[in-house]
Amino acid sequence: MNSIIELLKEYQLNIMFALSLICGMLAFFVFITKAIIPGRKYIILSLELCAMFLLISERMSYHYRGDTRQIGYYMVRISNFLVFGLILGIIFTFTLYLINVYINEGGMEKPPVRLKLSCIMCALGLVMLIISQFTGFYYTFDEQNCYQRSAGFPICYIIPLIILVLDMSVIIQHYKRISKHMRIPILLFSIVPLISSIIQLFTYGVSLTSMTLVGLVVLLYVFALLDMNYMIERANKHEIEVVREEQKNMHLLFEQTATALANAIDAKDKYTHGHSRRVAKYSVKVARSAGKNEKECEEIYFAALLHDVGKIGIKDSIINKEGKLTDEEYGAIKTHPVIGMQILSSISQSPYLSIGAHYHHERYDGHGYPAGLKGEDIPDIARIIAVADAYDAMTSKRSYRDPIPQQIVREEFVKGLGTQFDPNYGRIMLHLIDLDSEYIMRESEDASEGEAIGTLLCGPYRTTRSDGILLNNGIVHIHLTSYMSNERSEENIPSFVLFDSLDGRMHDSERKQRDLLYYEYATIHADGVVEQKGTRNAQVRTNETAGASAETKAMLRGEKIEFDIEAMRCKDHVLIRLMNCYRFHEIILALPDSTRFCYLALTGKNCIIEDVDVAKTGEKISESYIPRIAEEITYINLPQGDIPNVQVDGWRSDCSEGFEITNGTRISFHTMSLPTARLVWHCPFIVIYTSEDGQVNGKNYRELTVVRLDGEGWEEDDRAENRVHVNKLDDFTDWNSFKEKNKAGQDCELLIKIKSGQIGISTEYCGLSIHSITTVTDDIPKLYAALTGDQCAITNIRISR
Repeated sequence: MNSIIELLKEYQLNIMFALSLICGMLAFFVFITKAIIPGRKYIILSLELCAMFLLISERMSYHYRGDTRQIGYYMVRISNFLVFGLILGIIFTFTLYLINVYINEGGMEKPPVRLKLSCIMCALGLVMLIISQFTGFYYTFDEQNCYQRSAGFPICYIIPLIILVLDMSVIIQHYKRISKHMRIPILLFSIVPLISSIIQLFTYGVSLTSMTLVGLVVLLYVFALLDMNYMIERANKHEIEVVREEQKNMHLLFEQTATALANAIDAKDKYTHGHSRRVAKYSVKVARSAGKNEKECEEIYFAALLHDVGKIGIKDSIINKEGKLTDEEYGAIKTHPVIGMQILSSISQSPYLSIGAHYHHERYDGHGYPAGLKGEDIPDIARIIAVADAYDAMTSKRSYRDPIPQQIVREEFVKGLGTQFDPNYGRIMLHLIDLDSEYIMRESEDASEGEAIGTLLCGPYRTTRSDGILLNNGIVHIHLTSYMSNERSEENIPSFVLFDSLDGRMHDSERKQRDLLYYEYATIHADGVVEQKGTRNAQVRTNETAGASAETKAMLRGEKIEFDIEAMRCKDHVLIRLMNCYRFHEIILALPDSTRFCYLALTGKNCIIEDVDVAKTGEKISESYIPRIAEEITYINLPQGDIPNVQVDGWRSDCSEGFEITNGTRISFHTMSLPTARLVWHCPFIVIYTSEDGQVNGKNYRELTVVRLDGEGWEEDDRAENRVHVNKLDDFTDWNSFKEKNKAGQDCELLIKIKSGQIGISTEYCGLSIHSITTVTDDIPKLYAALTGDQCAITNIRISR
């Protein structure tokens, strides 16, 4: 300790000089700073100036000590007086700083009494210092003009100590009221000078208290600056949040206004409820798949939402006419794009709105209206909306027809590529259709996902029924409440029909059953009775809880009975668990094949079904989850080649093992469409991909391209570009012949060439010459391929390199 004191004595004048310069610079910075609260600014400025003059005075007192000249006489007395006075000034200013903090940030209406008492003690200390100058109570000067302590010297330290103790007690009590950035320096300011003052009482010749106070003043400024920056940053963040919230509210208001306007448009046509919203959703799907950014997608969404705004100017009698329109009426309908453009063009900040309304009925071949634009002369937004608009028109109910099945819609898009539709956006819609295996993109998409079915008032058997709920290898939970209607009978129970159709709905008329390929598997009644119609086998297990008679009596009394159903499908087997408080039924059905869809619809007889809730949990089941009650239907029990055979029952529902490909790889196999196949794309596909383990959907899986052997191709990766060239050979007659050849079975060979970032796939298949080129923009160390498809069996797969 003594060595430290001696070291300070040796260098204290240099330390004082350096600290005084720092305080002077900080005072200048405080003076020119505008971000500090005005009252606090002057307090901090006073602190820095007091600290600077304290050290200058302390240094002057040491410099003139022992100087017997007249100037020394005055300088020693003036500088020592200023030292003691400025120490009190710094402590007083610090107390004022605390008062400012507690009032402005601490939420106090008035300062604590102890801080007021500190200010009084400072004034008392100054009075005592002045008295001391005339009485020598604190200190005196000898004949050599040297400073000497007097008997009352401890009091000049006790008064500042009392003030600091009072300040410290307030700081500790209200610690949380101080900004977290300022707590430590403020607490140090009240504690460290106490310690240094006590040490100062027992030492002489070193200005420990003065240097400590000045050091803490500098520290206080630094932390005050940090706190100020934090406050400014917080204020900026708050301002940004306010701006963002305002933008969000404005955006929400715009969206709600646009949606309300779209609803008003759709309300004019009783057959197009929700049309505008669906077109907007489909448009965004197409735009995202085309690589549009979020801003562009948002513009496309609102343009699509308001694309039919011009129908406001068309008579309701024309819009809702059920028969064929006259030429005059059709002419009136064709004016709605121009009316829409005129309405929306006044929104100058969003010019894209009027573009969507004006040009969404233009055709790619130039035969559209109102301007007859052709190809890429049609604005990009309008070409996207045209695709989405046509899709929703075909998949929604109209006065003159039911929704068109999605697979037929797909064929219409294929026919319209390059004529009605932009080929690029048309192909994207084809891809979205292919991915939509559960037919979610249709009129019922209006409601939220997992939409609850409305109340069913069932009279005669099966006259009222819900839309079908698609069953797959995920568990579907259905909850419902049923009770007897006014028609009392012993058959007033709900039933569940399992079926397949192109539109996912039940049909009774022979024409619709034929056109929509309606196929009924079975009907399961709520009492566990199963009526088989198109299944190969059925197994029912019933567990009686309260018994069938108790269930029947409850139904006849008209009591509400809650049913919980679990339904799932794995390949050609369906499992239904049906339970209520009386009985539990487990039904297993063996379907005729694995390729048709399986829908479950609710119906009944003389009952009311309400509170229906359908939840698809996403839980997946394994093949062994449903006990097999019939032999698996397979078309691949044939000799295999280099890798196992594969049967693909649905769109890419299975695929072969992956295998590495290099330049010159040849892949040969035999393929046959399954008996249920009826469409052109029910054929094999080849997938080119990369993954760390070489497996499809393996670690870091990246799909580069999918090439179908009907000639369509698709790149799945942003860093890959795919082009497919298809030529019809002499032996190609038509697509019906193509489908027949697929069903009969064909041998196929694919040749893969890889060079300079390009992957080429060539084959001749069923009268088509297909050549696909995929250009990859980055380096891929290993490439893999796998065979898949839709409703086809692929056997005898052989790979040669």
